Amino acid sequence: MAQFDILSIGDVVTDAFIKLLDDQASVVEDGRGNPWLAMPFATKLPFDHVEEAVAVGNASNAAVAFARLGLKTGFVTNVGGDQPGRDIIHTLDDNDVDTRFVRINPKKRSNYHYVLWYKEERTILIKHENYNYHWPHLRPTELPRWVYFSSISDHAIDYHDEVADWLEDNPGVRLAFQPGTFQMKAGAERLGRIYKRTEVLILNREEAALVSGGSTEDLNDLFDRLHKLGPKIVIITDGPDGAYASDGATRGSMPLYPDPKPPVERTGAGDAFASTLVAALVKGLSLEEALRWAPINSMNVVQHVGAQAGLLTEKKLLDLLHKAPENYFVKPLA
Repeated sequence: MAQFDILSIGDVVTDAFIKLLDDQASVVEDGRGNPWLAMPFATKLPFDHVEEAVAVGNASNAAVAFARLGLKTGFVTNVGGDQPGRDIIHTLDDNDVDTRFVRINPKKRSNYHYVLWYKEERTILIKHENYNYHWPHLRPTELPRWVYFSSISDHAIDYHDEVADWLEDNPGVRLAFQPGTFQMKAGAERLGRIYKRTEVLILNREEAALVSGGSTEDLNDLFDRLHKLGPKIVIITDGPDGAYASDGATRGSMPLYPDPKPPVERTGAGDAFASTLVAALVKGLSLEEALRWAPINSMNVVQHVGAQAGLLTEKKLLDLLHKAPENYFVKPLA
């Protein structure tokens, strides 16, 4: 049996996208300039339609991206003993993600979230089920070359210690970490063993400031602070301004790949970027080339509904890379 190229770890969910009508909602700003989705209260509102995205979530989106790019991929996660759980496993199987480490919790429900989809943006109503998290026993033939760890419930804080123990027992396994909301709230000190063991850390600019305690205004200071936590490579994404990368010796910025038309909705753009960059590194590409791969998958994902419909095969990604504009390359960071 062939060795796993990568194991993805994290929660999995079904997202129900509720497409709101443009004239039935609006976006307003609070006193601090933060946008809020506003709708009439205590009434009935018409909506356009609902679309289900099955087997999504940061870690699951990454697993599907890895498999679609040709990597032998496994997924360590939990589902309930219900129809959504069965649908999740079936969907993962259909996407060539190995589900042997998907733990079924017979008396629990599977994670099911609601997405209020307004124009090209979305607000997600989330609830993580309280599973009994346990790291699986992996036989020697099942050891992966890489692990990708991402969003997981706040009920799973002690689970990080099990993962850290296993990583310390298997020093040859490389770790990519894309922290989720609860992992960032837990703090860098509580998850210090995970950060110390991380090969590649991926955060957006605001998350980088939250995790490191630095300022969003000073990228170089953010990189310095995050490297001190342990990661060898740090990636900071910055929305329309692209992404920035540091390997501890050199730092650069990478622009977005141009959109062929306005985005349909943006769910999964960050996951597509992070997982594609890691996939390129797993395949042995340089960091500079991985940074050229990542925005292409991100661009294509936002042309579709949900986080996975637009994920590309390696052939299609390389075709688009061949068509990239002349200025599509990594530039030194000032």
